[in-house]
Amino acid sequence: MNRFDVQTDAGLLSPVRAGTPVEAAVCDRAWLQAMLDAEAALARAQAGLGALPASAAATITRLARAERLDLRALAVAARETANPVVGLVQAFTRVVAEADPAAAEYIHRGSTSQDVFDTGAMLVAARALELVRADLVRTARALAVLAERHRDTVMAGRTLALQAVPTTFGLKAAGWRQLVLDAERRLGQVVLPVSLGGAAGTLAGYLEYARIDGAAGDDYHDRLTAAFAEETGLARPALPWHALRTPVADLAAALAFTAGALGKIAIDVQSLTRTEVGEVAEPAVAGRGGSSAMPHKRNPVLATLIRSAALQVPVIAAGLTQCLLAEDERSAGAWHAEWQPLREALRLTGGAAHTAVELAEGLEARPERMRANLGDALVSERLAAVLSPLLGKAAAKRLLGAASEESARTGRPLAHVLAEKTDAIGTAELARLCDPAAYTGAAGPLVDTALTVWVTGESG
Repeated sequence: MNRFDVQTDAGLLSPVRAGTPVEAAVCDRAWLQAMLDAEAALARAQAGLGALPASAAATITRLARAERLDLRALAVAARETANPVVGLVQAFTRVVAEADPAAAEYIHRGSTSQDVFDTGAMLVAARALELVRADLVRTARALAVLAERHRDTVMAGRTLALQAVPTTFGLKAAGWRQLVLDAERRLGQVVLPVSLGGAAGTLAGYLEYARIDGAAGDDYHDRLTAAFAEETGLARPALPWHALRTPVADLAAALAFTAGALGKIAIDVQSLTRTEVGEVAEPAVAGRGGSSAMPHKRNPVLATLIRSAALQVPVIAAGLTQCLLAEDERSAGAWHAEWQPLREALRLTGGAAHTAVELAEGLEARPERMRANLGDALVSERLAAVLSPLLGKAAAKRLLGAASEESARTGRPLAHVLAEKTDAIGTAELARLCDPAAYTGAAGPLVDTALTVWVTGESG
């Protein structure tokens, strides 16, 4: 016997989601409850169409509580059937039979394991996405504050790791916000449908039971699907999707984008918080970011957690997309392979989104460091544009190359070096042209435009 508790997944190896709301929303018990919710919703839908007694549906709904079942026993029993629904139905039937033997006869009536599991999975996803989207909205609002506050705070724009031309921190924050808004919109567009197909996607079992009970009609399958969707709050699919895994693939893609969008913010924060740069700092919390060996360090923990999720979710999403290769009418393995990766993608993305709220709301911008880090060379593009008509394009490029190299080597201001090498521009004008704060292009207006895009639930 293993001396460790095999039932514990406390998040030790995944701190980005440990203790966050999404962790509880996608845990085993939450998944079990979602499947029971699917069973109860199905019973109510069938009762509404006259295919089973309303009293039975009420009893099934009342008793469909995860705490009434042995979670670990169901997990172990699933080894014998390759999915947890078979054992769940047996155990739940016993629970209902103790209270109302007649009602127990109507559990899972005409259904199949995949209908229940996939509907449960969509319920879990819907509940998780509600948390994620709320956190994205909070993050976007915080980033809007940063963008507006630092609309004109000049800083070095960096390309290929080197200083390029001046930009503003406001524009950078507005860009982060745009990614977050894009992610929230994509998640909001994901269609999460009920699963209702029966044994092989024909709904034959549902129809047969309805015929026996005198409730069948030419459009019963349509009415049952619509009623099931209504009862669960999920979407109505065009077709049964046992082997048509678009809902999972689309969800995976949206989660991957969301994690990546948050990861972009994280990696920028990591770069800007470097000791040599110091242009931003994560919110200070006592004891956070400490090193086990170096007392002086305060590591960018929040950005690190977010980045760790952003590196994992796209890989997981690729695996979920691969499960589109589902053979026949139901797959032996591809469907089963989705479950754990889907949960992991949800909780990693949810953990990253929850962490991003704290990062965005508490991020400390340091304008004085941003200004101090600006190098003279950032205005070389502007100087080239001004000097080219006066000296010729090639000559201007040679002059600026030599002057920039000398300025960097000697530490002398670029304007002073240029004044010694050419009289094409006056000293005062050179000083003006070499001011990085005067060469931020349309950064300010771009921020203004970006901030007219509102987050969910707001209006302008």
